[in-house]
Amino acid sequence: MESQSGLQLLRPRIYGAWMQPVGPRRVAAIVMHPASNFMGHYLIAPLAARGVACMGLNSRYAGNDTLLLMERAIQDLGAGVQFLRARGYDKVVLIGNSGGAALAALYQAQAENLTIERMVDGDAAGLSPADLPPVQGLALCAAHEGRSHLMRHWIDPSLTHEHDGLSADPALDMYDAANAPPFDEAFLARFRAAQQARYRRIDEQVRARLHLLRAQTAPGSPRDETFVVYRTHADPRFLDLRLDANDRAVGSVWGNGAAGARAVNYAASQMGRITSLTAWLSQWSPASRGDGPANLARTSVPVQLFTYTADQSTFPSTRDAWLAAGGPRIHNIDVPGGNHYLAGQPALAEQVADAMAAWMLAL
Repeated sequence: MESQSGLQLLRPRIYGAWMQPVGPRRVAAIVMHPASNFMGHYLIAPLAARGVACMGLNSRYAGNDTLLLMERAIQDLGAGVQFLRARGYDKVVLIGNSGGAALAALYQAQAENLTIERMVDGDAAGLSPADLPPVQGLALCAAHEGRSHLMRHWIDPSLTHEHDGLSADPALDMYDAANAPPFDEAFLARFRAAQQARYRRIDEQVRARLHLLRAQTAPGSPRDETFVVYRTHADPRFLDLRLDANDRAVGSVWGNGAAGARAVNYAASQMGRITSLTAWLSQWSPASRGDGPANLARTSVPVQLFTYTADQSTFPSTRDAWLAAGGPRIHNIDVPGGNHYLAGQPALAEQVADAMAAWMLAL
């Protein structure tokens, strides 16, 4: 019951947009995110112009991650790989952009060695090796480590009541003028400790609530429900450019400056705001299987990493985690001045496409 649309339930489909270059079918790429619409991705046309067929693929959760299960998203990605294989492409490469990087790494780890038998909530996963044909390489750009990493580092520890999005402890509020950057080490230590405490507390509450629901024995008893996670956009690195320093400006990928980042923190539409219990466990929890670097370490294929140096949501420590996981198989290319989506930077998008296409065609 992942869709309220009867049409989608009865005729399930996932959708993608792709461009096939003229000439031999040498290599194809898929760029996909767990929840974002990538059918208009900035690399589709540039890669096709360079001889690489490219598909922007959407998961069944495009535009709404309330019920998102990473184990289902990799099934959708596998459908895209099968589509390209059926059209004569022996070599397929996954492009993991932003949150798509952890998805691509999870996919390939399971494609090489399927270990998932049950969902994190305990239900049967129903995955088959036939769902997950392995690919020949991974290209990662502006690559997050995974959704659980984001939640762990971005959740706001100053919230004092989980059911009141306005509640705040000023002593832990990074947006309070009294705690203006540069943040001192004592504040950062208190902030991070409280952040992890809130993150663990929500996870424990999710598990307890799910256990209670599934202990019900009456016919038709619920097995899942949704809840709200207020204020999930509070990383000190948004405001203090000394921390994990790169070329970024103050603010975040979704909000310019301190005021913009604070507005995103309180917004109704932001990261993980509404989630089901099972979706929390699959994508946001410490138990999530979507840890990008951990999964990358379980793969064997070559990896190309593009680091956008002005990115406001991935940082040098992010790059270092991917490089450590990939070892000698991974090659990093810095893209000076690149923002998270290369928005307004067409020349940099062409630069990335040049290097990415040359690498893919040489596999």
